[in-house]
Amino acid sequence: MNIGVYFKLSLNSLSANKIRSILTMLGIIIGVASVILLVSIGTGLQAYVTNQFASLGSNVVFVLPGKVDLKRGTQGRPLTQVSKFELQDVTELNRLGGPIKQASPMIQTQGTLRARGESVSVPIIGVWENVFDIRNLAVKEGKRIAQSDVERSRKVIVLGSETSKNLFGTEESAINQTLTINDIRYTVGGVLESKGGGGLGANVDEQVYIPLSTALRQFNQSKPSIILVEAIDQSSVEEASSETKKLLLRRLKDDDFTVLEQKELLSTINQFLGTITVALGGIAAISLLVGGIGIMNIMLVSVTERTLEIGLRKAVGAPPEAILIQFLIEAIVLSLVGGTIGIILGSVGALLLSRFIQTSVSLWSIVLSFSFSAFIGIVFGVAPAIRAARLDPIAALRYE
Repeated sequence: MNIGVYFKLSLNSLSANKIRSILTMLGIIIGVASVILLVSIGTGLQAYVTNQFASLGSNVVFVLPGKVDLKRGTQGRPLTQVSKFELQDVTELNRLGGPIKQASPMIQTQGTLRARGESVSVPIIGVWENVFDIRNLAVKEGKRIAQSDVERSRKVIVLGSETSKNLFGTEESAINQTLTINDIRYTVGGVLESKGGGGLGANVDEQVYIPLSTALRQFNQSKPSIILVEAIDQSSVEEASSETKKLLLRRLKDDDFTVLEQKELLSTINQFLGTITVALGGIAAISLLVGGIGIMNIMLVSVTERTLEIGLRKAVGAPPEAILIQFLIEAIVLSLVGGTIGIILGSVGALLLSRFIQTSVSLWSIVLSFSFSAFIGIVFGVAPAIRAARLDPIAALRYE
């Protein structure tokens, strides 16, 4: 018999037991859909983080207190090490010129904002006026913090779009409204454009900004905790990083600070997220193995149920390899059809989930899932097929 006849016999056998065939495919369907869905979440998270970093400026250098090694952690030092930066350091960085376009100090803390009976706990960031240029933060309405606000320690605040909505709703402008930060009154000067904050991690749209001088006074601090340095372009980032380190080493020790380029942070985060994505895919792939075992069990039951049919075919001259190929084709068809349905369901699920968090269905996850499902069909279909092929025709004919 040619291969077409084998396929026809296999399909006829599967269609004769539709419910059993569907239940057999269920494990493969769930497994493939799970792999695609979980991998799409991991891949989407990587894309989200990359976009967030790009939107906050791709040529920014971060100067952090203490010695931080992204590969080996903080070498026993706490991440909250006391900052030894001075505002004069930032002023000198701004005077350097060359590869450095501008620098800005920051402090960040958590605080509670209250307005009109509503309250939210959000990251509060004390900044100079130029931080909005460095981080690509555009104002949707009102105005951003001005140099005069910093010089005079004014109690003005610029809200992220999500925080503004939570406190004042969408019906009325938040501009010139009054709110309190830990019971200190502030006036809303501006509301930022949405950065599309969603998914996991820090939500930029929830952050709020106040003048650095005001923040230092209210939160009883005297030094900036972070310095942002903007290079003139992306090709100058390494040189800007080097010049920043040289300047700070005039006053500080090497262990007192860490200069990090954005690409280093992004590379480390993506490496971590990539590991998570692979782990999620691996966990989901376990269900594919369970589905393969299900196929083998059902096929073994099928061999037992069709013992008389197998004996009859052998009695009229069907060779063992014909029986083996038919049962093997049945197992592969179940895997491939189940894999195809799983791909469709997983892709649709990722599309629906994208309304809430960013997802991205990658081609490699589809190819891997489909290939693995075919492999499962072959591997777990071999044992039942061999058992069917080895049945003694006389004993099979006597089977009841």
